[in-house]
Amino acid sequence: MTNQTIDMIIAGRRQRRRRWIFVNALLLLIAFALSCAMLLLGSAFYPVPEVLRALLGESQDGVSFAVNTIRLPRMLAGLFAGFAFGIAGNTFQTMLRNPLANPDILGITAGSSVAALFCILILQTSDTTASIASVIAGLITVVLIYVLSKGSSFSVGRLILVGIGIQAMLSAVISYLLMEGGQEDLPSALQWISGSLNGSQMDNLLPLMITVLLCTPIVVLLGKHLNILELGEQSAFSLGLNTDKTRILLILSSVCMIALATSVTGPISFVAFLSGPIAKRLVGVGYSNIIPAGLVGINLVLGADLIGQFAFDVRFPAGIITGILGAPFLLYLLIRMNRRGSL
Repeated sequence: MTNQTIDMIIAGRRQRRRRWIFVNALLLLIAFALSCAMLLLGSAFYPVPEVLRALLGESQDGVSFAVNTIRLPRMLAGLFAGFAFGIAGNTFQTMLRNPLANPDILGITAGSSVAALFCILILQTSDTTASIASVIAGLITVVLIYVLSKGSSFSVGRLILVGIGIQAMLSAVISYLLMEGGQEDLPSALQWISGSLNGSQMDNLLPLMITVLLCTPIVVLLGKHLNILELGEQSAFSLGLNTDKTRILLILSSVCMIALATSVTGPISFVAFLSGPIAKRLVGVGYSNIIPAGLVGINLVLGADLIGQFAFDVRFPAGIITGILGAPFLLYLLIRMNRRGSL
C-alpha cells in the first residue's frame, strides 16, 4: 500500500468524520429550535424572558402554569420519546439488515399498546403499572415472533412476515379493548392510540427518561457490534462476536425504550420506521448513525406535534402527521425492494 493510498484513506475518514459531526450538530440545532418553539407557542405566545423566568421558578400569573405544567412536560415527552423511537427503530433495522424490520411493523409497538390500553381501560391501574406492563408485553411479543419465525435456519423475511401477522392480530385486540372500555375513558384512549403528546405529566415521564439515559449508552457501546451484525450471522461469528449475547442486549435495551415511550405518548406511527433511513442518508457510510437516528426521531416528533397544533384549523395528534409522512415512504420502500428482488 503506497503512501498516496494511505493519505487518501485518512482524508476520506476525516471527511466522513466531519460530515458526521456536522449532521449531528445540525440535528441538535433543529431539535433545540423546535424545543424552544414548544415552550413559546400555544394558545398564547409568551416572550423568551417570561418563559425563562417561569422555568427558573419565578411565579407569574398564567405563564408559570402554562410553561411548567403543560408545555415543558409536552416538550420533554416529545424529546425523550422521539429519541427512544429513533434509536430503537434503527437498532432493529440494522441488526436484522432490513428497513422493514422496525418495532412498528414487527408488532412490538402494538404489543406494548395492548398492555397499556388493557391497564388504562379495563384494569384502570396507575401509570407506573401500565409502563411495566408495556415493557413486559413488548418483550413477550419479541419472544413470540422469534419462536414462530424460527425454522431450520434464521430468516429475516420470515420474521418480518410473522411480525406483520402478529401486528394485525394485536391491532384487532386494540379495537376490541376500545369497544369494551368505559365511555368516559374512550376519548383519552382514542387520542392516546393515535400517538399524542397531549396530557403529558412530569411524573409519568420519569421512568422513560431514566430508561433512555440508561439504555442509550448500552446501544452506543454496542454500536460496533451492531455494524458487525449487519454483515450477517456467519460473518459476525467468524469475527469472534458473541451474536446471541449482543442481540439479546440490543433487543432488551430497544424494547424497554420503545415500550416506555409508547406507554407515555402512545404509538406515534412511523417514527421508528423513518428515523434510521433518514439518519443513514444524512450521515452516509463509515460512522454509526445511532445518535443521528435518535435526533431525527426527536425532530420528527416535535415537528409533527407543532404542525398538528398550528398548521390546521383543527388540532391533530403528532401520530396523525407522522402517519401522513410515513405511509408514502413505506410504499416507496416496498416498490424499491420489490424491484430489487428483496421481498
